[in-house]
Amino acid sequence: QTPLKKTNALIAQMGITFLNAYVPSALCCPSRASILTGKYPHNHHVVNNTLEGNCSSKLWQKIQEPYTFPALLKSMCGYQTFFAGKYLNEYGAEDAGGVGHVPPGWSFWYALEKNSKYYNYTLSVNGKARRHGENYSVDYLTDVLANMSLDFLEYKSNFEPFFMMISTPAPHSPWTAAPQYTKRFQNVSAPRNSNFNIHGKNKHWLIRQAKTPMTNSSIQFLDDAYRKRWQTLLSVDDLVEKLVKKLELNGELDNTYIFYTSDNGFHTGQFSLPIDKRQLYEFDIKVPLLVRGPGIKPNQTNKMLVANIDLGPTILDIAGYDLNKTQMDGMSLLPLLRGDKNVTWRSDFLVEYQGEGYNGSDPTCPGLGPGVTHCFPDCVCEDSYNNTYACVRTMSTSWDLQYCEFDDREVFVEVYNLTADPHQINNIAKTIDQEILEKMNYRLMMLQSCSGATCRTPGVFDPGYRFDPRLMFSNHGVRARRFSAQSL
Repeated sequence: QTPLKKTNALIAQMGITFLNAYVPSALCCPSRASILTGKYPHNHHVVNNTLEGNCSSKLWQKIQEPYTFPALLKSMCGYQTFFAGKYLNEYGAEDAGGVGHVPPGWSFWYALEKNSKYYNYTLSVNGKARRHGENYSVDYLTDVLANMSLDFLEYKSNFEPFFMMISTPAPHSPWTAAPQYTKRFQNVSAPRNSNFNIHGKNKHWLIRQAKTPMTNSSIQFLDDAYRKRWQTLLSVDDLVEKLVKKLELNGELDNTYIFYTSDNGFHTGQFSLPIDKRQLYEFDIKVPLLVRGPGIKPNQTNKMLVANIDLGPTILDIAGYDLNKTQMDGMSLLPLLRGDKNVTWRSDFLVEYQGEGYNGSDPTCPGLGPGVTHCFPDCVCEDSYNNTYACVRTMSTSWDLQYCEFDDREVFVEVYNLTADPHQINNIAKTIDQEILEKMNYRLMMLQSCSGATCRTPGVFDPGYRFDPRLMFSNHGVRARRFSAQSL
């Protein structure tokens, strides 16, 4: 059972499904900034969903926006470009130019002011505010985005190539389904994997603070959220179908690439965390990635490690742009899409997140003290100031491994062998071979300070990897540390 039957039939079965697609940061704004810039968060400097965290700030507009892949498509490759939907969480903020700000690179701009809504929202229509109410037939955002997209395909120029980015807030909260879908999936509940509703006993403190077992009301809440998210996706499925049909009608389907992906995963009850994202585990950092288009054989799967920083380089590569002229950290997926033999590919990538918290205590959960946030339901907090971590996620012939370090007082380390433990229940930091730990620590420091081509150097388990233990203790501007039993 899936809410995306048509998407599956029209994109996945007609093209390729990437089985190991990830986001370097499981939060909307940093993740969307990575898609647009092709860069890791430490290079685009968007760290959370606030203006202070550089989400759609004046600084972002000045330093990153002119170099996003759509800006290059339009200015350097002669594309007509179309954007519809949620851009960045703080887009339209007064302090950052309001909805009058249209980022460079977009010929047609229909962007949602601020964060996810389904009704009662404002769109920036090429820089002019347009208010929408709550009348389903004219205001339901997923359908409005579909209709604007169809209009663009109807009236665009046929003499220039085109690029469209349609960014539906669905299935983001508040999970308002279209009226015809509110009764669907009544018997669906969140998956009960082996990490559902268990205590994360050997994990960092934020995970350990979750109440186990969860209360019945928490479980009901997360199951309800799961169902409603599926219901909202039925309209996204309709949108995909309408667009594919329109491309077919226009005779353009066979020479158009279609990418389907998400900006982050989501957890519902894993390690007794009710609902959110922002954590380092697979359920938050892994996303779908489906692609169909010219030269892509149908019904394929690919196991290579790909990330959302690869989307920009891929699309520029398709457009014939020289990727050496960009500062992007990602790699073009085009050789994988075409099924080229003997492609040298990465064996690891970086996951990084900077925690958020409030200065004051949460008034609903005064016992928790300051510095935590998102403590709903049942005072289980999903984020905090020191929920700040960086990981190397590595996949090679020999290892399927995740190595993470926390920037907190405990200097906590988490390591998972996903071959033996796909649900990341057992943190093996204390038992794994010391040499692997040292190599991973060094590789993590390299990736945390990488930029452009240095983000694509060989990983620890690549034949070309070189490791000099002396470098671990030289001062190259990154915090290195000796491992001891105490720090693990």
